[in-house]
Amino acid sequence: MLTLALAVSAMGAQAAVPVAKIQAMLAKPKVMCGRFDQSKTLAGMKKPLAASGRFCVVQEKGVLWRTLQPFPNTLRLTKGEIVHYQGDRVSMRLDAKTEPTVRMINQVLFSLLAGDLAQLEQLFKVDGTVGADSWNVTLEAREPALAKAIGTIRLDGGAYVNNIVISEASGDRTSIVFSKIEAGDKAMSADEAALF
Repeated sequence: MLTLALAVSAMGAQAAVPVAKIQAMLAKPKVMCGRFDQSKTLAGMKKPLAASGRFCVVQEKGVLWRTLQPFPNTLRLTKGEIVHYQGDRVSMRLDAKTEPTVRMINQVLFSLLAGDLAQLEQLFKVDGTVGADSWNVTLEAREPALAKAIGTIRLDGGAYVNNIVISEASGDRTSIVFSKIEAGDKAMSADEAALF
């Protein structure tokens, strides 16, 4: 069984904590939407690139990622495809049947946003700690090709994932902070629902 190491006392005693404990802490609404603030630091550049917007995770359907600043655009990820919209127009569509990496990218992103460690454990080594009402984990890619592209991912949260930090092997670093999270059918606007 997949376990995480948990320090249980100041004297350094350790106990194995199942990923199931973190899974039990996470809210698992069918629909979850909120705000994201993203900062990407590129190796060799001093000033990070910043973006913000809204995201929605819809169980069994996928993820909607709507960047509002600095430039509006929308990305919809489902099990079968990635679709990029500019305004109401589809500017790019990648199908998992013709692009096998699409399925893996979507699985990783959907699992990260939903905090689905059981799915992530298939592709990553998981290590971390669990507190009374919070947790944090570090993911390290199992496959060399994935490790070369992604490097490591750090997640922390409580009932929801609060932060994701992706440290790429190239030296680039992406930090995403989630806030104003709402759950339930009313969390998603009619415009967002129409994209699914």
